[in-house]
Amino acid sequence: MPKKRASRGRSKGGKGSSGTVHCSQCGALVPRDKAKKVTGRITLVEPTLAKELKAQGAYIPLSTDVKFYCVSCAVHRGIVKVRSEAERRTGGRLW
Repeated sequence: MPKKRASRGRSKGGKGSSGTVHCSQCGALVPRDKAKKVTGRITLVEPTLAKELKAQGAYIPLSTDVKFYCVSCAVHRGIVKVRSEAERRTGGRLW
């Protein structure tokens, strides 16, 4: 049977079983190496207040928000694009 993707849709290689995470959109249980990871920076202060505080020289910490998406939710949200048959076998950036 032909392989659709060189990585078989995973990034685990030959390391055996990997853990699972919940999709941030639909809550599905997805293998950690198959899920699409999206990190974002969140400030806990309003932008107008942050601008004033920075002008005074204050340090405003940013927290990192990590979300995992299953493949179908990642496609739906535009995080990953649907690729042609020839492009699927090649590595590289997915967006």
